[in-house]
Amino acid sequence: MRIWIDLTNSPHVLVMRPVIELLREEGHEVSVTARDFAQTLGLLERFGIEHTVIGRHRGERLAAKAVGLASRSAALVMWARGRRFDIALGHGSNDVSVAARLLRIPCSTMFDYEWAAVQHHLNCRLAQAVVVPDAIPPERLYRYGAKGKIRAYEGLKEEYYLADFEPSDAVLTELSLDRSRPIVLVRTPPEVSLYHRFENDLLESVLARLRDAARDEGVQAVVLPRTDAQRAECRLIPGFTVPERAIDAQSLIAYADLVISAGGTMNREAVALGTPVYTTFEGRLGALDERLIEEGRLRRLRSPEQLEFSRREEAGGSARVRRDPRVLVELLLSPLGSRARARA
Repeated sequence: MRIWIDLTNSPHVLVMRPVIELLREEGHEVSVTARDFAQTLGLLERFGIEHTVIGRHRGERLAAKAVGLASRSAALVMWARGRRFDIALGHGSNDVSVAARLLRIPCSTMFDYEWAAVQHHLNCRLAQAVVVPDAIPPERLYRYGAKGKIRAYEGLKEEYYLADFEPSDAVLTELSLDRSRPIVLVRTPPEVSLYHRFENDLLESVLARLRDAARDEGVQAVVLPRTDAQRAECRLIPGFTVPERAIDAQSLIAYADLVISAGGTMNREAVALGTPVYTTFEGRLGALDERLIEEGRLRRLRSPEQLEFSRREEAGGSARVRRDPRVLVELLLSPLGSRARARA
């Protein structure tokens, strides 16, 4: 088969990496397109995944998003026309869903946060399969047009794509980190720019607490920004390590003593790797995070006073749940007659 995978954000590379490898091992021809945004291209290069760069992120304003969707979808159509793909796959990529519909190619979409309404109204209606964790009640997705299309998997997507992962301590050397002192990893919020957003915000207090802990307690704080604008701001905070390029973030998570993140993927990677993690997400919690908090695997940070910085004995990803990524492959290919059946 000829399979098309479109990647529009950094986490999508991580999710689709084992899917691409398994499909190619089975003899399928896999073509990858990618949007120039965040660390998407850097991660593709790090994993050695051949790809074609099409389009870039146009900003967070609704009008800019609309322009970006229209222009990149059109570019994808031009690129894919005549390549005779059997199916198109994406993780929250509106662009590939639109392009696939225009080209009359079956499409599967994947996500694990159900409240991104604008995105899901488009993707769920255009796709033939909607692949989500079983923690999400199916009725939450019906209003998006997903009824009859839902393919659910157990656990976290991170437990699938990290199944073959073993942490390397090379990242500690790369960042000049000392394992004898606490390592705290912080991931910034998913906004395109953080300018003026630290003021009166929980993250501002967390960064101030970390700054003092780095100065007074020997805590090593590593901040992973999402964009160049965020990186420029974070560099202004004394005592912080801010990587200049894409790094082996999963190994860093495994060796960290604490993770603090406003986003979803890094939180769940920490859960999957057995690293203590706080979420600073201030939006509406999804069903998956609700379940993790209820189980005590994820903690919600409401005040920097909750934070305690100390070395943990078991670092390096020893507490693991590993799941077979072939499950995700089967669900994603279900529009072509997979045995996977809709949960609705």
